[in-house]
Amino acid sequence: MSTTENAIASAEAHSAHTYHPLPVVVATAEGAWMTDVEGRRYLDMLAGYSALNFGHANRRLIDAAKAQLERVTLTSRAFHHDRFAEFCTQLADLCGMEMVLPMNTGAEAVETAVKTARKWGYRVKGVPDGMAKIIVASDNFHGRTTTIISFSTDHEARADFGPYTPGFEIVPYGDLTAMRAAMTENTVAVLLEPIQGEAGVLVPPPGYLPGVRELTRERNVLFIADEIQSGLGRTGKTFACEHEGVVPDMYVLGKALGGGIVPVSAVVSSAAVLGVYRPGEHGSTFGGNPLACAVALEVIAMLRTGEFQQRATELGDHLHQELGLLVGGGAVQTVRGRGLWAGVDIDPGHGTGREISEKLMERRVLVKDTHGSTIRIAPPLVISKEDLDWGLEQLREVLRG
Repeated sequence: MSTTENAIASAEAHSAHTYHPLPVVVATAEGAWMTDVEGRRYLDMLAGYSALNFGHANRRLIDAAKAQLERVTLTSRAFHHDRFAEFCTQLADLCGMEMVLPMNTGAEAVETAVKTARKWGYRVKGVPDGMAKIIVASDNFHGRTTTIISFSTDHEARADFGPYTPGFEIVPYGDLTAMRAAMTENTVAVLLEPIQGEAGVLVPPPGYLPGVRELTRERNVLFIADEIQSGLGRTGKTFACEHEGVVPDMYVLGKALGGGIVPVSAVVSSAAVLGVYRPGEHGSTFGGNPLACAVALEVIAMLRTGEFQQRATELGDHLHQELGLLVGGGAVQTVRGRGLWAGVDIDPGHGTGREISEKLMERRVLVKDTHGSTIRIAPPLVISKEDLDWGLEQLREVLRG
């Protein structure tokens, strides 16, 4: 057996089969390129589901992490450390908010947002105890904890994991009328992805997000934007909500906030919302640790330059123009997305999304399928136009075959 085959066989034998990865074993990576254990190079067109917006082994982020590793990496929240206040201050300012509650993973941040909305509902809005409701959208993906999958409409994510957590109302994504009908005096929040990534990079209809913002203000309901995948430069803006001129009551952030180096997530909101917490009511040993703060502070500094948002805009326009040329030719049915992020619906006659991904892998391009015949394209924002064009040419060649 080859080194690759041995590694895959060992992983299959000794790790739970919660993923179905492509048969490539990465050993090193830099920028938009990854190299496997056999020395073959691959163009990364997934970027760790947007966790690697700034590319693999970004020198600014590596240097920030190395410098902090030599100083202190963990204190727990039992003590203050000298990077924490700066991280919270800078992230709140980037978001135009006042307070930050740091966690580690995206799912932890979503759970934190749910708890925050409920506590705000009871303490501030005056909802009767145990009656708080949160409205979510169908086809959402907010994580895989037991509470989060309780409001998922994905059968694979939900099946055999009950009993499910109550307190959620599911309405169709993009349907403002259905959301209005679902609201009651016990509704404390609406939790949405401004663009649904796992569902196939679904962009809501124009006016939907502003409509949600208006409705939530009208009914004294928190608007929570899950920008874990869509935020921090991916769509050409710091936050996807900005494309619609919308500012939510709460941002849920993760993935790219850790620069692809450490897991960093956060809930960012006003003092009126996050101020409902008292010591002991929520927390995380690793949340806001010194290493995480050091890396995230460098991410924030990089975003402030506007360079990555501009690259996502310019390369994203080019990406969508080129993908648009494939629509109507018999192989591609639809292309959706915003910025350097696209969902491509392949005609089933040309293969499933998995089969297309495998063929692209053979041509040294790595993407990921979702929902049947859809593939997602989301390269690191540092990718060059030449490399992006080469990757798109490999897609054209696969579809010609």
